[in-house]
Amino acid sequence: MMELYSKGLQEFKKSINGYSPIFIICQSCLGSVAAMYILINGASAIQMFQLFLVTIACMGFNASVLSQQPPKTIFNLFIISVVLSTVVLTLNLL
Repeated sequence: MMELYSKGLQEFKKSINGYSPIFIICQSCLGSVAAMYILINGASAIQMFQLFLVTIACMGFNASVLSQQPPKTIFNLFIISVVLSTVVLTLNLL
């Protein structure tokens, strides 16, 4: 697993200008779908907390790209955002 992470990070560092816009589009779309399914399931406190988590994760990644953080920080935030959005989406699809 760590080898896959290291290879992905090295590839991202080599082509950060190409991967950054692709990553922004992908994680923003995934986060939007997760947010949609959260809101489809209602507007209780649990759903609002899930929406808060997904929104913060997506905004954090987008802000890290825009503020030109180190590549490792951007890559880590991308992974966190995608994993969190996927988990929340899966929970709301069940």
